[in-house]
Amino acid sequence: MPEVVPNGSSFTEFLILGFSPSEKQKVPLFLLFLLIYLFTVISNTLIIALISLDSNLHKPMYFFLCNFSFLDIFFTSVTAPTLLHMQNSEAKRISFRACMAQLYLFNSFGVMEYIILTAMAYDRYQAICNPLVYHQNMNRNVCCILAALQWGGGFIAALPINILISALCYCSSNRINHFFCDLTALLTLACNDTSAIEFMIFAGGVLIVLNCFLLTVTSYGFIGFAIIRISSSKGRFKAFSTCASHLTVVILFYTMITCLYMKPSSSYSLNDGKVLSVFNVQVIPMLNPVIYTLRNKDIKEAVKIISTMLNGCRYNLGQYCLL
Repeated sequence: MPEVVPNGSSFTEFLILGFSPSEKQKVPLFLLFLLIYLFTVISNTLIIALISLDSNLHKPMYFFLCNFSFLDIFFTSVTAPTLLHMQNSEAKRISFRACMAQLYLFNSFGVMEYIILTAMAYDRYQAICNPLVYHQNMNRNVCCILAALQWGGGFIAALPINILISALCYCSSNRINHFFCDLTALLTLACNDTSAIEFMIFAGGVLIVLNCFLLTVTSYGFIGFAIIRISSSKGRFKAFSTCASHLTVVILFYTMITCLYMKPSSSYSLNDGKVLSVFNVQVIPMLNPVIYTLRNKDIKEAVKIISTMLNGCRYNLGQYCLL
C-alpha cells in the first residue's frame, strides 16, 4: 500500500514520464538540451556582467534587461536540471515536496515574465513618447519599484494556486506526463474537484496576464503613433530600433503562451504540450540574449571596451611577470 502523506495525497512521490526517445536518441537529446541550457546561462550571465561593469549601460533600459537576464537564468534552471537528469537516467522520480516547490518556482518566474515585459514596454513608451522628461519619469525610485513589483508580485501571485494544488488528492496515478511538474499535467491526476483551482487560474489569467498584455499593447499603440509623427525616416528608424528587440521578445513570448494555454481543453494534448514547453522554458530564454544583443550598438560597444580593458590588463600582467 502506498504511504499516505499529511496533505491527503496517496503518493509521496511522482513519476516523471518525460520524453521516451530510443536508445540512439538519448545521448544526442541530452547533449542538445545541455548545450541550450549552458548557452542560456552563459549568455545571460555575460549580459549581466557587461551591464554591471560598463557605466554607459547604467540606464533604465539596461537595468530592466539585467533583471530580465537574471529571470531567464532562474526560469530555465527550474526545469532544465530535471530534464537533463531524467533524460540521462532511469531514475525519473521526484518527491511530492520537490514537485510542489518546482511548480511554485515555475509559476512564480512565469508571472514575473509578464510583469518585466510590461515594465520594459512602459520604459520604451516613456523613452519615445516623453523623451524630454524620460529621466525624471524613469528615475531610480521608479525603476526599483517596478523591479520590486516584478519579483515580489511573482512570488505572491503563485502562492494561492500552489497551496490549492498541494492540497489535492492524487490517488489514481502518480505518473506525470511531462518533463517537470506542470500545472496542467498535475490537474489531470487529481481525484477530487478542481473547479476552485481552475477558477483561480482563470482569475489570475485575467488579473495578471490579460492586464499585462493590454498594458503592453497600449504602450506600443502610443509608441506607434509617436513614431508615425516623426518627420524624418532616419528618426523613425532610430525610434523603432530602440524597441524592436523588446517587441520581438514580446511577440515570441505571447505567441508561445497562446499556443500552450489558450486553447480548448478538449484539443489539448500533453504530448504536444511537452514539445511546446521545451520551446517555452529552454529555447526562448536562449534566444532572448541573442535578440537583445544582435543589433544593439551599446552592448557591442561595451564588449569592445571590456575586451580592450582585459587585453590591457593581460599586457600589463605580462610585462610585470617579465620584470
